[in-house]
Amino acid sequence: MNNTQISVPKTRNKWYVIDAKAKNLGRLSSQAASLLRGKNHVDYSPSVSPETHIIIINTQYIEVTGRKKYQKLYYRHSGRPGSLKTETFDELQNRIPNRIIEQAIRKMLPKGPLGRKLFKNLKVYANDAHPHQAQNPVKIQI
Repeated sequence: MNNTQISVPKTRNKWYVIDAKAKNLGRLSSQAASLLRGKNHVDYSPSVSPETHIIIINTQYIEVTGRKKYQKLYYRHSGRPGSLKTETFDELQNRIPNRIIEQAIRKMLPKGPLGRKLFKNLKVYANDAHPHQAQNPVKIQI
């Protein structure tokens, strides 16, 4: 019996950078969610979390079509009675532009423990500076 072991190379973490400047919110979010799930890999399995990390930059310049800028509403609630707050897309983009993309992608991921684990692999920044240069991210055009 031969005692040699077969060494399987570990898959390296894949890091991607997506520039959101002048991009459509829905198209960018759906493609980012698909990448986070690992649907671009040959060995895709719906119950497995791939080691894919996505960095989205320039979120303050994201666009929506039509009149959604004034009609789309975002809600938040503190849990106290009567504390439901409502904001339009335009107001939230001026205040916290990252939350728009985070919320859109989180709602496209599976609900439950797998979706929460996948969401941790998403990094969103309002401008073009990010602290992940050491990971050598690959720039993707969407």
